[in-house]
Order: sequence, then structure tokens, then C-alpha cells
Amino acid sequence: MITITEPVAARTWIPVCRLDDLEPGWGEAALIIDDHGAPAQVALFRLDDDNVYATSNTDPHTGAEVMARGIVGSRGDAPTVASPLHKEIYDLRTGAGLTDPELALRSYPVRLTDGTVELGLD
Repeated sequence: MITITEPVAARTWIPVCRLDDLEPGWGEAALIIDDHGAPAQVALFRLDDDNVYATSNTDPHTGAEVMARGIVGSRGDAPTVASPLHKEIYDLRTGAGLTDPELALRSYPVRLTDGTVELGLD
């Protein structure tokens, strides 16, 4: 099941990969054209329950494109990723910084269509 956290009516959905291309418990990076027409790196995370989350691949603390290599975990019921560089922790559902509230990842809505993972752009 894919978690959709926002209304879908005004979104453009872009296919990124097949669900089977993502290994549970790990992140993968993908290059997309964002909602401003610019190339952007996203980090996709498939959890053991087959929920998929997408965030920016850019570490907010350093600007390095490394979040797909972060450590997937949880805090309470929140799925999380820890930066592989400085270990700041982010909520995968919202991108909110849990160890430093001044830092945040951009998060993207995700849906699954016929086995294809799609990202929602505004």
C-alpha cells in the first residue's frame, strides 16, 4: 500500500520507477524534472510494509545529494531517515526535521498505479 498524504486533484503525477525496483528498508535516488521545470534529485524509500515515501535527495545541513543513502528507521509511529553525513533525523511523511526543527526535507506525495511509483508535483 502506498501512503498518499495530500489531495490529488491539482497534481501532476510523474512515473519514477516500478515498485519492484525499490528494495524494502533502503533508499534509491532518482532524477526528475520538478514542478518548476528544473532537474531535481529525489530520494525514494520503500518500507517493509510497502509504503513508499519520497523526499529531496539534498541533505539540508550540507547541501550534498546523499539522503537516499540515509538510515531508515522510526520514531514512535513516524517513519524516518537519518542523514548519512551528520545523522540529523527527518520524518519521511512530512520532511520535518526531528533533531533540528530548523532543517527540513522537501517531501513529495506518492501513489502507486499498476505497480508504478508516481510522484505528485504541484
